Amino acid sequence: MKFSVFQVSRRGGREKNEDRMGYCYTRESGLFVLADGMGGHPEGEVAAQLALQTVSALYQKEARPIVKDVPEFLSSSLMAAHHQIIRYASEKGMLDTPRTTLVAAVVQGNAASWVHCGDSRLYVVRGGELLTRTRDHSYLEQQGAGVIKLDRVNRNILFTCLGSPTKPVFDVSGPVTLQQGDKILLCSDGLWGTLEDQVIVNELSDKSVSDAVPELVELALRRAGDHSDNVTVIAMEWETPDSFESTRGISTDSISDGVFASTIQAGVLETMVEDLDDAAIERSIAEINEAIRRSAARKS
Repeated sequence: MKFSVFQVSRRGGREKNEDRMGYCYTRESGLFVLADGMGGHPEGEVAAQLALQTVSALYQKEARPIVKDVPEFLSSSLMAAHHQIIRYASEKGMLDTPRTTLVAAVVQGNAASWVHCGDSRLYVVRGGELLTRTRDHSYLEQQGAGVIKLDRVNRNILFTCLGSPTKPVFDVSGPVTLQQGDKILLCSDGLWGTLEDQVIVNELSDKSVSDAVPELVELALRRAGDHSDNVTVIAMEWETPDSFESTRGISTDSISDGVFASTIQAGVLETMVEDLDDAAIERSIAEINEAIRRSAARKS
């Protein structure tokens, strides 16, 4: 594989930055993850970090050097992250649980698939056009799609997340076959909440990710002013064209099959990820299968 990647997280007008992001890769596969810890609940940064560490740890176990079943991995790792957050809150005796959004993409072969829960987004840009983006799990977006029709509700409120006492709602998308120069951007709502989709697409279309991402983040912070949200972005460009020279280009050709590289720090929470509860994972798998069955029934 050959790709360029750039990531940055800036604290806006908040007391702390609860966003987390990172990426991992093997010789033939790459994982890109972003989580936005939710304010109004305790330790959002812990929820976001736990989500990243859980997904990354499971990816390291599965990617040998590829993930055999990408949709299943995305679904099961998201549910495992959810259960790890619940477990953390239970062990700490917390009255309220930490919560976070999550968006994660796996790129391998020449295709990308992703999962998301909440309103952290993923954009795919090709040839100056928006190929696709995720649809937020908010009443505003779902009502616009005709899925939810509620009049008396703050439509910007999310109706699902990781760490909530209720089962998370999530969507798995893809695979999308990638072409040279395609760009995938994952971001927190601190970016898209201030910048229109077309602004994001235009910046990505005209520049390399190492140039476009910092400019997008700065623009979002300036527009939002003193009360800006935290802004976190990770973006990759597939098979970087020679016209876009990048100091962050990665080629995995020289990596041996057993090597795993990651920018996601395990930290003190690693033992919780390594000691995943088998019963919880089995429940997650059962829930995933049921969600897939319901989704297939709706489509038919």
